[in-house]
Amino acid sequence: MAFSIKIEPEARRDIQEGIDWYNEQQAGLGREFHSAVKFHFKKLQANPFYQVRYEKVHCLPLKNFPYMIHFTINEIERHVIIHGVFNTFRDPGIWRERI
Repeated sequence: MAFSIKIEPEARRDIQEGIDWYNEQQAGLGREFHSAVKFHFKKLQANPFYQVRYEKVHCLPLKNFPYMIHFTINEIERHVIIHGVFNTFRDPGIWRERI
């Protein structure tokens, strides 16, 4: 049985900021970024057990974009909770305020 994805409001903002930034760089690139995020969310639905990077927080890097999905897993309810989709060049301490 697949896991469900729950996206925190802050993570939704991260995704939108990434889309906007990439669209400013090149028309259509924001759409590619969004597609990459959705593709990785589908991977998490099938198997969310990627490495734990910080205590209980798992991370999954996006292919072709310098972003990492930060998430926790509720195995009992079979939820993956997305806490952030962060640019890897940003301060890594930012995500800790969200958990």
